[in-house]
Amino acid sequence: EVQLVESGGGLVQPGGSLRLSCAASGFTFSSYPMSWVRQAPGKGLEWVSTINSGGRGTSYADSVKGRFTISRDNAKNTLYLQMTSLKPEDTAVYYCRSSGGARGQGTQVTVSS
Repeated sequence: EVQLVESGGGLVQPGGSLRLSCAASGFTFSSYPMSWVRQAPGKGLEWVSTINSGGRGTSYADSVKGRFTISRDNAKNTLYLQMTSLKPEDTAVYYCRSSGGARGQGTQVTVSS
């Protein structure tokens, strides 16, 4: 059974930073691309970033490019999202998503002064 467990969210002031983690199990993590998606209050799911299986290929939504960095540690079966220069519009529940579409329970990120 695929399991994805996100952590690292919280309340942060505008301009601050957070690092999200996603612990994966139940599949061969190192063989598949992984993504982060988010859902802001009252809105649909928004794709944030994707990383290929080896970790060298990444892509980002324009809204986060230059501020967020996706990475992975295949030895630890863990996906990361380093978020810097956070803005109030980054407030959302953040989910990691497998290439098969599975998501975890999400972690809340709130950017507010």
